[in-house]
Amino acid sequence: MTPEQTAEAIKNIAKRIREESTKMRESVMIIRQSGAIEELTEAVREATLAARDSAREINEVANELKQRGVIRETINAAEETGTAARETAQTVRDTVRRNATKDKTAPA
Repeated sequence: MTPEQTAEAIKNIAKRIREESTKMRESVMIIRQSGAIEELTEAVREATLAARDSAREINEVANELKQRGVIRETINAAEETGTAARETAQTVRDTVRRNATKDKTAPA
């Protein structure tokens, strides 16, 4: 590429930057005048307030459950269920082993 071609390419790039800048300004102006920015901002605000209110409500319910002991009871029940399941599984394993041993020692 010759220096003249490089200079011409730079000029073209500068021209495109100016054109796109103008389009961007026009687009922002139209979007602003249409009320779209305000509408989007208000929608985000409403969603944020709803999320905040929901989080507060969930927190209140969780605290009430905690204070009433429901969460502790649930944890205890889950732990007891897990213990019972492990004990049952061990009983089944022991029974299978016993039966397997009897089958090996039984006369054919």
